[in-house]
Amino acid sequence: MKFPVIEIVDRYAIAVVKYRKTNGANRDELEFYTAQIVELDLDPNNPKLVELIDHHEYVWNLEDDFKKCRIDDLPLDEIGRRALHIRDVGFKRVELKNALAESLDDPVREIKQDHITE
Repeated sequence: MKFPVIEIVDRYAIAVVKYRKTNGANRDELEFYTAQIVELDLDPNNPKLVELIDHHEYVWNLEDDFKKCRIDDLPLDEIGRRALHIRDVGFKRVELKNALAESLDDPVREIKQDHITE
């Protein structure tokens, strides 16, 4: 089974962030996805890819506050605001992934709706 190029690129971006944040604990994972990037002949310094990596790092930092309970003393409305912000930055990730997919001639696009009404 062959994965869409954009999914490999996205997983590579996540693996890069995880590697940075965990002092290399996922070395094997990063090496696997790096090999995939090389096979795709994609420059790791591609500006769109760098922007996607930066975005994943931003999300990691936001979520890290929740995981490490750095929000425990905040008012409930602020915690809710931050949770909604994390949800909303997911839309930016979709935009970045789709722009990169287009630049790589990958026909696969991610579709994420803000909300679904019945």
